[in-house]
Amino acid sequence: MAEGEESSVTSTNGEPAKTRKKRRASNGRKKRSAKAPTGATKRGVPIGFPKHPLLKCLRIPQAVLENNAGKECTDREAAKFAGIGWTGQVAVEISSALKYGLFQRPAPGRVEPTDTTRRIVRPQKPTDKMDAMREALLRAPLISDVYKHYRGENLPDDTLFLANTATDTFKIPADRVNEFIRVFIEDLTDAQLLEDVGGKKRVLDITHMPAEAEGSTTTTTDDHLKKVSKGVTVEPHDTCFVMMPFTNPLGGYYATIYEPAIKKAGLTPIRADTDIFGTGKIIDQIWAGITRAKVLVAELTGRNPNVLYELGLAHALHKPVVLVSSNESDVPFDVRHVRVIYYELTDPFWGEKLIAKVAENIVSAIKNPQEATLFAKPQA
Repeated sequence: MAEGEESSVTSTNGEPAKTRKKRRASNGRKKRSAKAPTGATKRGVPIGFPKHPLLKCLRIPQAVLENNAGKECTDREAAKFAGIGWTGQVAVEISSALKYGLFQRPAPGRVEPTDTTRRIVRPQKPTDKMDAMREALLRAPLISDVYKHYRGENLPDDTLFLANTATDTFKIPADRVNEFIRVFIEDLTDAQLLEDVGGKKRVLDITHMPAEAEGSTTTTTDDHLKKVSKGVTVEPHDTCFVMMPFTNPLGGYYATIYEPAIKKAGLTPIRADTDIFGTGKIIDQIWAGITRAKVLVAELTGRNPNVLYELGLAHALHKPVVLVSSNESDVPFDVRHVRVIYYELTDPFWGEKLIAKVAENIVSAIKNPQEATLFAKPQA
């Protein structure tokens, strides 16, 4: 090779161009394969839920409120006000506070405590702290979604079922699900949203709150229904068969609760005594109503024998059934492991809550029928 040709492929320090290209490519790969930012999964996908329980990420917003008069500041300044050095974990803690709405960003890289933080730290009335904590929980991504999924129900006794719901229904990465459950349970406990009923943990329903009615930024139950309904196809002829007593007061719930809930879910409500007419036997009509229904609803309050008989037929046909009761003692022990909606008649908003919850569970039963089916259908 001629001397002039050699100089065209070497650098000024004598390094061959080919070697230089390899070195640059290697450096590029190292940069791309650098450790993912804290708060991301192994695949580099950001975690949607707060990594810290609500009260564990209150310290920095509280410090800014107390030591900087609640004025905006940079993230690093916020850490200084809390008396801690800047680390990646502190950045994640601030990210969690933002997800709960304890901080807001008036400008990129700057934070400011919110009214939610003020009401928790400096409550002006007895209910301020707890109300603000619950609003923060309802604002947190995924924490809010899973809460609304289980509100008015018992949490599964086995955390494996809770983990399966978190991964299958809410797409929380399997390697992060235990972390999510820890934060979720601690948040519900601190916000006093878990009630001990017969040795089980029941999730209280606080979705109907005065702040929400006044136009709060909290996601409404209608918004949640739209989110749950994504990917669900309902045809105009699809029906929902209601199994319930005919006599009042329970019989009156059909027109006031179940009919509007089913229509809200996009299905046509059917009940034997009012909607199925014909000259045949009533059991034949009930059988037809059950077999044709896309999903069913069973009002178990009072342990009505006809309702329990119809429920047995539905389960034998492997139909998804939304179970509802005003008390756990009326739910047969062999179906208590299936999702059951519980309502409390002493709650002034019980009707509105129940309509929203039944509509959501109907859609959820269509999307994930295994959650509302007693046992799996045998393979042909």
